[in-house]
Amino acid sequence: MHKLAVGAHYGGWDWLVQRATALVMLAYSVLLLGIVLWNGGLAYPVWKGLFANGAFRVVTFVFMAALLYHAWVGARNVLMDYAKPTGLRLALMIAVVALLAAYAAWTAQLLWGGA
Repeated sequence: MHKLAVGAHYGGWDWLVQRATALVMLAYSVLLLGIVLWNGGLAYPVWKGLFANGAFRVVTFVFMAALLYHAWVGARNVLMDYAKPTGLRLALMIAVVALLAAYAAWTAQLLWGGA
């Protein structure tokens, strides 16, 4: 039997990952909203103070990792449904992974790169 290069049945796992990553993003959004409400806004000194805290940087990176994984699952599912030629689908998936990896590296550089 010939196995396709892409096209495994991820349905249940995808559903779970989408919900889990959405919960992580929701928790971060609620945290940020709470900080804004607590401080009566988000002036630059508050924003700078937040990101001076290493724990907040880690929580922010976890948010971005969840966002990027959420985006990957969605993009992969769309490509599996609509990009029918296998070569095209693989090329587009590689492009999406490269872009998401670049966003992850950029996030790390912004959070811990200094300057």
